[in-house]
Amino acid sequence: MSDMKVGICTLANDRVLDQAIALINSIGEVMGPEFPICIFPYDDQCTRLAAAIQGRPNVQIFQDQSVLDYWENESKRLWDACPNAKKRWSTFTSEPYYRLGMHRRFGAFSGPFDRFLYMDADTLLLQDISPIFKQLDSHDWITYDFQHRDVIHVYNSASEKLLEVFTAEKIDREIFCAGFYAAKRGTFSQAQLDTCLNALQAGEHDILDEMAPDQTILNYWTMRSNLAIYNYALELPSSESTGCCVTSAHFEQRGHQLFDRGNLLTYLHYIGLSSSLFADLCAGENIDFPYRDLFLHYRYLHDPSTQPSFSGKPRPYNRRSLTERILSKLRR
Repeated sequence: MSDMKVGICTLANDRVLDQAIALINSIGEVMGPEFPICIFPYDDQCTRLAAAIQGRPNVQIFQDQSVLDYWENESKRLWDACPNAKKRWSTFTSEPYYRLGMHRRFGAFSGPFDRFLYMDADTLLLQDISPIFKQLDSHDWITYDFQHRDVIHVYNSASEKLLEVFTAEKIDREIFCAGFYAAKRGTFSQAQLDTCLNALQAGEHDILDEMAPDQTILNYWTMRSNLAIYNYALELPSSESTGCCVTSAHFEQRGHQLFDRGNLLTYLHYIGLSSSLFADLCAGENIDFPYRDLFLHYRYLHDPSTQPSFSGKPRPYNRRSLTERILSKLRR
């Protein structure tokens, strides 16, 4: 694998600047300061992000607009085949597609790395991922999460077609969270995408979860294409596997690492926490949330003097009033 180019991809813009910096810093700590990172731009609002990564030659914001356009168009083609999604979206947005920018992450399949790990911007890397890249020798898709326990936010569980398309065993073992996965460049050919599109047009669109647009697409593409999927959460002995979500309150922090029953976490996902929460914290608001100190450590790893100082008892993140949230946005 020495002649293969490997790297980590993420999706970001100025809105998630603080989280993206923390992720980049955590990758540098674990994988070394020269490890390649490619940021796919959610939209055109990346001016501050571009300034923040100046002086980091290992980090790039993906610039090939033709690749971004290709994957956006493939996503549009797919959702055009899903009348239920379009109907639901029209009840709360005037945009023809919901969160279209999220689909730009698919550019990694045509991106700079032969093998890549995708990580959401609201994650931190905590352990060497070399074994994950090695696992791609024998599998097409690598994940590490427990989404397989709950089909919600992946597929429409109320659809009668779901068990016609996928067996219960396939659903129980192969669905995954799209915040952390490893794959190869060229994983999906045009022929594979067309086959999936034809199946959706023939009626399978009913099984998709339109409110998790990019996640449901990735699950559908991988499972419908019968890719070889490896989930560490299922393959590791239960005594060795770890959780990854910030909602798990039992993780033990030792220094700047997290452990689950004595096992070092591979990554931590601040799933469900708004990007504005991190922006408010970094703007000086004394807001508490799980594993806050770990985030602050990596966010200000290379410029600790700029980290805000807090006094008094922090305010729980889930108890802020609407007025407080509006005022914090005005201050920013």
